[in-house]
Amino acid sequence: MNAPTVNRGLVLAICCVSIVVVVMDISVVNVALPSIRRDLHASLAGQQWTIDAYTLVLAGFLVLAGSTADRVGRKRVFLTGLAVFGAGSLLCGLAPGIGWLIAARALQAAGGTMLNPVAMAIVATAYPVPAERARAIGVFGAMSGLALVLGPILGGLLVDGFGWRAVFWVNVPIVVAAIVATARFVPESRAARARRFDPVGQVLVVLVLGSVVAAIIGSRGLGWSSPVVLGLLVVAALGVAGIVVYEPRRADPLLELRLFRSVPFSAAIVMAVFALCGFGAFLFVTTQYLQDVRGLSALDAGLCLLPVGALVLVLSPVTGRLVGTRGPRLPLVVAGSALTLGGVASAWLGPATPLVAVLAVSLLFGVFLGTVNPPITTTAMAGMPGSMAGVAAGLASTGWQTGTTLGVAIAGAVPGVGWVEAGLGAGLVVLALVSTDVKRARAGVTQVTQ
Repeated sequence: MNAPTVNRGLVLAICCVSIVVVVMDISVVNVALPSIRRDLHASLAGQQWTIDAYTLVLAGFLVLAGSTADRVGRKRVFLTGLAVFGAGSLLCGLAPGIGWLIAARALQAAGGTMLNPVAMAIVATAYPVPAERARAIGVFGAMSGLALVLGPILGGLLVDGFGWRAVFWVNVPIVVAAIVATARFVPESRAARARRFDPVGQVLVVLVLGSVVAAIIGSRGLGWSSPVVLGLLVVAALGVAGIVVYEPRRADPLLELRLFRSVPFSAAIVMAVFALCGFGAFLFVTTQYLQDVRGLSALDAGLCLLPVGALVLVLSPVTGRLVGTRGPRLPLVVAGSALTLGGVASAWLGPATPLVAVLAVSLLFGVFLGTVNPPITTTAMAGMPGSMAGVAAGLASTGWQTGTTLGVAIAGAVPGVGWVEAGLGAGLVVLALVSTDVKRARAGVTQVTQ
């Protein structure tokens, strides 16, 4: 299909639908967890793995999916991802036990990895003019943020109206429609030069992420001194050592470690982990607090998170313009400060806390989420030469997903998670002040290209 015949608006809409269902399934399930626990007799660890099996697979395989699509065809991989995601959603809704649900969530995420980075590449290809591409990617990014915060509300509606299995089954007709539309309207495209597959690097990345998350979740029941937990941490450390030794020797490594010579880029990845770790912990704990401690219905619990979504809608475009005119430092400081205050405030929530105070805490997290995404992305790209922008963006996305995974794991393993969120916010402020410096960004480009 020639570029002039492509309906670019329709291509963008199809890609936005795909990212909405993938991202929404990170947050929509949180509201369903109390019902899942009762129906499937799930432990706290089982509930955590219901979330983390999904985000862990997303974090571990995003870069692989993007490079595979560049090599074999983005439309082909996108269609495969839709089919796998739909099959995983169907199996989630049919799961007879928590183990089956966790396995189906991992399958769901395997499809999701083929949608998120690939959809971005499809959108970028459909809009070759830089200004139009920037607007299209802005719409795409806004849909991602909106899906994350509206997930609990949709989840509440479905759980209260049809039961927890409906939060998975609703994906199936959407995916079927997306498959038909993709086959008909999305053109095929490939990269001029695709990166080669790095199986050793891929195994090492999954080994590190999986071991760390398993150790954190297992520490609640086994203790940090348990041989199992210590063994998992040793495996993670050996995996990191393997990455450091092996990856620089490859012509096309899965992880471009030289990117981390740039202080802005390295700080942006850490800030992405901190940010989504804080939000992942907030979402996991808050949805259960509202239902199990406050006795709210799933829908009412979702509606209590509406201030978060409203502020993301209002603040995200304002933040984008502010980053463009004044740089990323101020929005990052605001985001980190809001996360710190929100963490401190949430540490004092109890059964008798007035609901208006609970909503005020949600407002703080809304300010945080509405101001954190554009400046982190800008900071990551500030230290990159143009030839490495795609790889850097993929690693930044991996940082977001890793943070969500760790946040859920920490939420169930560490008492007083609000104080952890406050510490993450303070770290975000410090990193913002250290990394958002023009001289550092220019020095980063020199270091990366050496």
